[in-house]
Amino acid sequence: MTKQISRIVVAMFAVLATVAGMPVAASAIALPAVDMEAVLKAAQIDPRRADSAITPGSKDSVLLVEQALTAKGLLAGTYVDGHFGTRTIDAYAAYQRSLGYTGIDASGLPGQTSLRSLGEQRYTVVKVVTAGTKVTYHGKLMNSRTKAMLVEAERRFGSAFGVTQGSYNPGGTPASAGTHDGGGALDLSVSAMTTTQRTNAARALRQAGFAAWVRTPAQGDWGYHIHAIALGDPDQSTGAYHQSGDYYLGFNGLANRGRDDGPLVSPKLTWEEYQRVN
Repeated sequence: MTKQISRIVVAMFAVLATVAGMPVAASAIALPAVDMEAVLKAAQIDPRRADSAITPGSKDSVLLVEQALTAKGLLAGTYVDGHFGTRTIDAYAAYQRSLGYTGIDASGLPGQTSLRSLGEQRYTVVKVVTAGTKVTYHGKLMNSRTKAMLVEAERRFGSAFGVTQGSYNPGGTPASAGTHDGGGALDLSVSAMTTTQRTNAARALRQAGFAAWVRTPAQGDWGYHIHAIALGDPDQSTGAYHQSGDYYLGFNGLANRGRDDGPLVSPKLTWEEYQRVN
């Protein structure tokens, strides 16, 4: 409320100054800011909620995005509520398609370029999240953000991981159901680990900003491995950002949406949040 009042006061000053013939500096009419980290988190969590609750810290930024989508005729005013639910995801995907994006690039998960384009003359974008460039690490493709997170998780665990499946691997392993089509998704070998080591590895990955689970043969058509999704990666596939949202909400990231069976880590931090406190 205070921020809204401040913006109104600034706008009234600008109008009065213009009427009086006084020059108004561009900085005097400051645009509101959209926090990209907060928007990405809401876009991952809110569609997976059973209700219309708002992700803490995201409301103001999501409202600005929703208002911009409404101005484009893509989102009904009924859904301008600060909840980045399925209607907002669909509207954002439609906006991405209007920019010429297709496939995974038009999934409804906001990226830096589309978010800035949508906000032209309406808002600025702060706390920008980028996936970085595509790199090869441990013989598998991933982006530089995911690599940095994996390197830190390896440091915390005290040993290097074997990567059995990387990112940007459309149509790779059928059992992955598309989660590896985009960025931020990894499968890691646990063949030489004890049960305790597997748990400790998943914990180290979670501490560095991944949603990570030890997968077992009893859960699906696969062997023992760790499945990890880099939280907040703007290149995630739809399946990957759904798993991110489920992780935040305490689920196991599988189709049955069972209880999270991994090691408890609190708070659940993105890579950017982790770096600010470590």
